[in-house]
Amino acid sequence: MSSQDFADHLRARRPAVGYWVILDAPAATERIAGVGYDYVVLDAQHGLLSTRGILDGLIAIDAADSATVGMVRVEANNATPIGRALDAGAAGVIVPLIDTAEDAAQAVRAARYPPSGIRSYGPTRSGLRIGPTPAEANAATVVLAMIETRAGLENVAAICATPGLDGIYVGPSDLCLAVGGKFPGDPDVADQFDEAIALIARVAADAGVAAGIHTPSGEVARQRLTEGYTYATVSSDLDHLRCVAAAHLATVRE
Repeated sequence: MSSQDFADHLRARRPAVGYWVILDAPAATERIAGVGYDYVVLDAQHGLLSTRGILDGLIAIDAADSATVGMVRVEANNATPIGRALDAGAAGVIVPLIDTAEDAAQAVRAARYPPSGIRSYGPTRSGLRIGPTPAEANAATVVLAMIETRAGLENVAAICATPGLDGIYVGPSDLCLAVGGKFPGDPDVADQFDEAIALIARVAADAGVAAGIHTPSGEVARQRLTEGYTYATVSSDLDHLRCVAAAHLATVRE
């Protein structure tokens, strides 16, 4: 689908399923984009991707000639990495560590051209696909705020009410730590984590914005979609590479 179609899809809170890319491996990213996911996210915060890797990854997603759009989880809530990801052709950005409504508003401003925001005009590659006018680009660009800290959880209602924000995205590893976990997936805080997950979905629905979440598997992604989440991302290329390699090795050694 086009960037505008994807934006309309999320804003209408229709279900979507995505995939997460950590590796700077454009040929692999192109293969993944051809599978049929609605979106593929390139992780510029914790992934192994340089600026050139983000560009190559977005080109690879488009080269797959599928309905999949490319998104970028930027490294920080700052106008420079947000603008750079969008200039490279991302359909939207996922912005980490959003603690307050003002943080969310800052992310929205960075992703929008004036008068709606402060994005500097320089659509190096994006002008080929998104826009080309600033108003068209503003309408087609998705901005998602990550809820993954104690402050973000406490302020989730105000964050969801931020004008121009298209949705929120749960980072489960950090959220688990935020509710008192000693490590991601800590069973000692499973109840608190589940309560937080449910609360975020309800608040987003009440605000009329999309709620998304990262998941370790297709099974968990399906579960989250039935629990009120709008979109869910499945695992990552690096995790799947390790799991499949380990499974084959175990089979050989049985």
